[in-house]
Amino acid sequence: MNLERIPNEEKLSLCRRYYLGGFAFLPFLWLVNVMWFFKEAFLKPAYTEQPQIKSYVKKSGLGLLLWVAVLTTWITIFQHFRAQWGVVGDYLSFTIPLGTA
Repeated sequence: MNLERIPNEEKLSLCRRYYLGGFAFLPFLWLVNVMWFFKEAFLKPAYTEQPQIKSYVKKSGLGLLLWVAVLTTWITIFQHFRAQWGVVGDYLSFTIPLGTA
């Protein structure tokens, strides 16, 4: 998508939709929001909608970092303690590995 061809009001609307969509457990939308709108928010000359776009980009980046931190923590804990959790660890596993580490 070429953001150069879209009016500023539509950019703001699209940025807001991606920001709100990230709350539906779709952190990929926050990544897309940051990637697409970073230049619009921080590198382009000032225009009316820019402060709001900048706010959505910052919040999307923060949400993305938080999501990555939580997911990385959960994956690390699960990989480390799954065998010790016994049956609960097996129920949480999609595939049950043979043996223990």
